[in-house]
Amino acid sequence: MSWLPSLIADTPEQGYEIAIKLSRMAVKKTQPDDTAREKMRPIYASDSDALINVSQVVATNFQTVAAANNYWK
Repeated sequence: MSWLPSLIADTPEQGYEIAIKLSRMAVKKTQPDDTAREKMRPIYASDSDALINVSQVVATNFQTVAAANNYWK
């Protein structure tokens, strides 16, 4: 099964979870080395700018998911 079978979600909360998954997979595909990602995690975990950037990426992905779901109208 695909890691992303669909952008369709029943609720905005489920859509947000898909947005997070999209964001996390982008990092994993960009840096496939688990050890390298684990080494970097403590650095960005305490960097407020990095955390804000993560929020921006998730927000962008959520916009995509929301549009795919017709904004749950």
